[in-house]
Amino acid sequence: MFNKDMYALGSKRSSIRELFEYGKQRAEKVGKENVFDFSLGNPNTPSPDCVKEAILSLADENPVALHGYTSAQGGKGVREAIANNIRRRFGVDVNKDYIYMTCGAAASLCITIRALNERSDEFVILAPYFPEYEVFIKAAGGTPIVVPFDEKDFTPNLAALENAITERTKAVIVNSPNNPSGVVYSAETIAKISDILSKKSAFFSHPIFIISDEPYRELSYDVEVPYITNFYHDTIVCYSYSKSLSLPGERIGYIAVNPKANGAKDLYLAICGAGRALGYVCAPSTYQRVVEKCVDSLPDLDFYRTNRDLLYNSLTKTGYTCVRPDGAFYLLVKALEDDANVFADNAKRLGLLLVPCDDFGAKGYVRIAYCVSLDVIKRSLPAFEKLYNEYKQTN
Repeated sequence: MFNKDMYALGSKRSSIRELFEYGKQRAEKVGKENVFDFSLGNPNTPSPDCVKEAILSLADENPVALHGYTSAQGGKGVREAIANNIRRRFGVDVNKDYIYMTCGAAASLCITIRALNERSDEFVILAPYFPEYEVFIKAAGGTPIVVPFDEKDFTPNLAALENAITERTKAVIVNSPNNPSGVVYSAETIAKISDILSKKSAFFSHPIFIISDEPYRELSYDVEVPYITNFYHDTIVCYSYSKSLSLPGERIGYIAVNPKANGAKDLYLAICGAGRALGYVCAPSTYQRVVEKCVDSLPDLDFYRTNRDLLYNSLTKTGYTCVRPDGAFYLLVKALEDDANVFADNAKRLGLLLVPCDDFGAKGYVRIAYCVSLDVIKRSLPAFEKLYNEYKQTN
């Protein structure tokens, strides 16, 4: 009567969304002030002033034109603005004909994977990773292959990556700054990944692409985020303005194909075709125009840096083992017992909503999304300390 795979996805929410919904229900019962919701990566800092200014200026334009369809791949003006931004910032000689506007990074990934997959191709995922990667790959008819991480620094295990690549490998998904760890892969790491893929591509006589998932590119605090296209020609960038402009609910982003990629023009046409097949055409027109006006704006890093420093310093002082994040707005914390799900359930008793990372390929860890108000973090610290002391007393 209906697709059983889709039913399975619909009947079992992602662990993040499930916890987020629990938090809302719990807040209604015990009061919002008693729930410390670190589940969802929902920016808690306002959009840059240019967003409001852009919206107000657009309100005076002809509403028929403003709210009408754009070209399927997006308006010419916004694609030119994005291409100019990439050329200026990263030195990549791209133009509007290699930019495809989307409804955010998730849509960008779905389109790109669908465009690349031919016959149950393999898509390599570097752990820890956003769990929906597996959903997107399987929905496109591909096969996800997970590569473990090096636990000392949460960078990819390069030997395992090399062993994971086969003749069927079509692409490797790279997410830096990383969700859930907040780790930024260094230029040295990106260069090594690129070298592995170049050699494997030559050995198998077909290109192996990097899909660079970059919703957190602008959120880096102490290090520079390498632009992967400058390291590896066969790179497709999937970008979102959800975090950089604090517009998660507006669903706006883009795909950028490197003009130097193998078959770049045909690859772009395949992306256009995948967008058509999936119904991802004509991204929201008003917010295309907003992006066009705000393409050079950057987020308030001081807000996230302050949150990170307080949370990381406080938890490590208490005794928790944490991965210090250089980017994004997530903190990965080692659970105080082997089963992170049980640990997260115990944290719930104290109002702490932490995401177990089994689905992220990081068993034994929980993720804290610190994109919340500073007040929430301050008020949560006694609960974290109490949780730690409870475990110390029982061990």
